[in-house]
Amino acid sequence: MEDILPTFEVANMLRRGGNGYLKRKCLDFNRMALRHPVFLMTDLDDTQCASALINSWFGQVPKNANLIFRVAVREVESWLLADHQGMATLLERGANNITLNPDHLPDPKQYLLRCAKRAPRDVKNDLIRSKGALASQGLGYNSRLCSFVREIWAPEQASQRSDSLRRAVERLREVDQ
Repeated sequence: MEDILPTFEVANMLRRGGNGYLKRKCLDFNRMALRHPVFLMTDLDDTQCASALINSWFGQVPKNANLIFRVAVREVESWLLADHQGMATLLERGANNITLNPDHLPDPKQYLLRCAKRAPRDVKNDLIRSKGALASQGLGYNSRLCSFVREIWAPEQASQRSDSLRRAVERLREVDQ
């Protein structure tokens, strides 16, 4: 957020229960947006398109101008993969080995996990689940990718390879004007 809008201050970050929680609370977030900007982001996952997902969450309720609701196509991992040079740094592999069109991947998270199989041991151990584990990813998956976002990821560069990220960045800048 700071890279895109240095004048904005993130007051609260809510990460409770994934998109089920966000869907249940979306009308509350819409009301909050009457007072100040609210950035709400979710994955498209298996929904056909972003407008169908938005309609299923909000129905006929109009969204307030300060509600910035963005949908990562298919998953937020596509936005991370869109910075192919940064991802190559994380995985210690050539940038040419990272997809050029992450928004077109049917399952960006699984693509990232496949790429991580040849990453350095510490990265691989964080991202890839242990044999017999119930989770689809490693125990350090979220912390490793959060560090990647803070330290390496370049959203401006990534937005050139991800149309859904580009639109999110544009929408955030509209609110700043």
